Amino acid sequence: MTEQTIASPVAPPPGARPSSLLRGERITSKIFVAALQSSCGLFLLIVAGLAAELVWGARLSLKTFGIGFLWSSHWNPVTEQFGAAPFIYGTVVTSLIALVLAAIVGILAAIYLAEFAPRWVGTYLGLLIELLAAVPSIVYGLWGLFVLAPIVANWIGPALQKTLGFLPFFKGPIYGVNVLTASLILTLMIVPTITAITRDLIAAVPMRNREAALALGATPWETAAKVVLPAVRRGIIGACLLAFGRALGETIATTMVIGNRPVISASLFAPGYTVASVIANEFTEATSDLYLSALIELGLILLVVSLIVIGIGRLMVRLFVR
Repeated sequence: MTEQTIASPVAPPPGARPSSLLRGERITSKIFVAALQSSCGLFLLIVAGLAAELVWGARLSLKTFGIGFLWSSHWNPVTEQFGAAPFIYGTVVTSLIALVLAAIVGILAAIYLAEFAPRWVGTYLGLLIELLAAVPSIVYGLWGLFVLAPIVANWIGPALQKTLGFLPFFKGPIYGVNVLTASLILTLMIVPTITAITRDLIAAVPMRNREAALALGATPWETAAKVVLPAVRRGIIGACLLAFGRALGETIATTMVIGNRPVISASLFAPGYTVASVIANEFTEATSDLYLSALIELGLILLVVSLIVIGIGRLMVRLFVR
């Protein structure tokens, strides 16, 4: 009679985890991924719901004025004639001026903090710049109204008119609350965004790139301008677009210093209006359905523009990080 051998179970290799533990980790991983996907989906639903609500609320204005609402300059609640052109113009002009000024100051400050400043100066000065982003907009508005507006009316405006008065942008009477004052306030508000992001991007450039340029005889400024900045140009553009999106949607500070007059004027010394400001000022005064619908349509326009700008900025930053 032949002996029957009984197969013994194969022992797991040393260091292997039990299958039950592996199954538990896989379940936990799936739950974690599902939670992440649900969070992202929730944000998408919120944005989609906000856009749908704005479209529904603006349906009467969309039906009444059509696409002409975008370039009409009439805003008269008494006769119910509404147009968004003065507000779009004021929003774009103030935001673009703020972006140009903030980009120049912010990029230069970031280069200094990351490349040339002593470590203790870079640490504390960088912290102070970033703290500007935490200042409430109402504080910026009060400071702009009581401090910056008189400076613009008595010093900056006359100086610009004396040197550049031949340009249409610096002609006419100088008001303290005007497009220029609003642009300067927005500049101060978005500088921390550009400076902080640009400084971090510059600090992430490998040191070997700088050492190679210096070894070839480049000066520190040439290294920063021709080696470091080109390496992070996409990220800098993304930071500027993010700051531009912040400037487009700013409400309280610009409302207090822009003058709130729905006209299109080439002069930066004239009062103006922005989309966010007119919504904040007149929403509680909207007594008719068409008036309220026109204000909601302005909000829809601002939402679309802001989403486009912020989306482009985030995409460029993501491409740079990759």
